[in-house]
Amino acid sequence: MKRLITLLQKQNKKIAVAESCTGGLITKMLTDVSGASSVFGYGVTAYANEAKQKLLGVKEETLNTFGAVSENTVREMALGVLELAEADISIAISGIAGPNNDGSTKPVGTVCIAVATAEKCYATTFVFAGKRGEIRRRAAKMALNMAYDELKTDKTAKPEKITRKEKRTAKKEKKTEKKALKSLKRQSKKDK
Repeated sequence: MKRLITLLQKQNKKIAVAESCTGGLITKMLTDVSGASSVFGYGVTAYANEAKQKLLGVKEETLNTFGAVSENTVREMALGVLELAEADISIAISGIAGPNNDGSTKPVGTVCIAVATAEKCYATTFVFAGKRGEIRRRAAKMALNMAYDELKTDKTAKPEKITRKEKRTAKKEKKTEKKALKSLKRQSKKDK
């Protein structure tokens, strides 16, 4: 998780989290990293549907139509915590960690994860294998990886600084390419 915190710091961005099935695990994983307070301030655990509605603005209609474990619900959770925290990026997660599925038609291990920014919000459904603790850990890691991937592909993010060593390597590679091109040109003249 250090790489996510470091990337957020480089981009001068803040992250917020809305959790259901992971019960605060994502927040714990973030705050286990020293310096997380510079990029993280809000972690909402909304386990009950009532909490999802009151704290995150999830519509009752969404919960009744699609259920708590749905891409529709986690999208609303992600947008709700993004606004609440005035963050740049947010993660939301809801799922069935087991050992039983509490009467749901969805299998144990079904987890919906959403990532939201000011520009977009998307969600994905996963089915993780394992016992309750394993499902929760895998889901939390996946959510953090999704946020990291989103930040890495963010076109508005400040580019990472190039080190001197990287510049020297790039120059050497250009020289090598030029030499190879000249050699090819000479060879093609000889072949004619």
